[in-house]
Amino acid sequence: MSSWGYHLYRWLWVGLDWLYPPVCGGCGKEGHRWCLDCQRSVSLLPDPKCEICGLPQNRDGICAACRRKRPAYRMLRSWLVFEGPIRQALHRVKYRRDLGLGDSLASHMVHYLDALSWPVDAVIPVPLGKKRFRERGYNQVGLIAHPLALALGWNYAPRALTRVRETASQVGLSAGERRENVRGAFAADVRRVRDRRVLVMDDVATTGATLAACAQALLDGGAREVFALTVARALPHHGLTTV
Repeated sequence: MSSWGYHLYRWLWVGLDWLYPPVCGGCGKEGHRWCLDCQRSVSLLPDPKCEICGLPQNRDGICAACRRKRPAYRMLRSWLVFEGPIRQALHRVKYRRDLGLGDSLASHMVHYLDALSWPVDAVIPVPLGKKRFRERGYNQVGLIAHPLALALGWNYAPRALTRVRETASQVGLSAGERRENVRGAFAADVRRVRDRRVLVMDDVATTGATLAACAQALLDGGAREVFALTVARALPHHGLTTV
């Protein structure tokens, strides 16, 4: 399953960890980027889930929101619940430049993603706007998406999708406001996505509005099918407005 490029990528970070001992992204413990205690304390999303958006619900099938308006992606899945150590780890990747932590998280996601058995040709991270990219210097989603693509032998295509206008932060917005905020904000490179099955990836999903907008842009660009993946999912009981 894993390519030689993935093993080389992993050994690069192992070598850097020998030179500069890491701390755990979830709890700050020295010696590991993602320690065993944090691995054991995270929560998988419970079943049953909506067949399309992946949000936990009380019964099998498609949730009411997806029945009212089906998202452009075929399905969205998230590895963990956005709380506790994984929340701290993703904040550390995003705001504290812990670049190697992205590889560590990806290495633990490989088996989850492989088990989904999605027929994917290329992996595309949700792109940042130009202003945010200049401020941060990197796309935190790419730090996880790239090693996942290497591990599974998929093409990594960060330039296949661009953000064509700046958007406000989604934090604090309702589901409807989130959809409006990102409507028409993305455009696909037709040469890179035409007739391909693609996976678009983000770090966290709340309502899935950003991923749905990306998926629509990719379909408009000629993609055959779009799957969506996030590291974590923020759930309604966290006080978020999802309807």
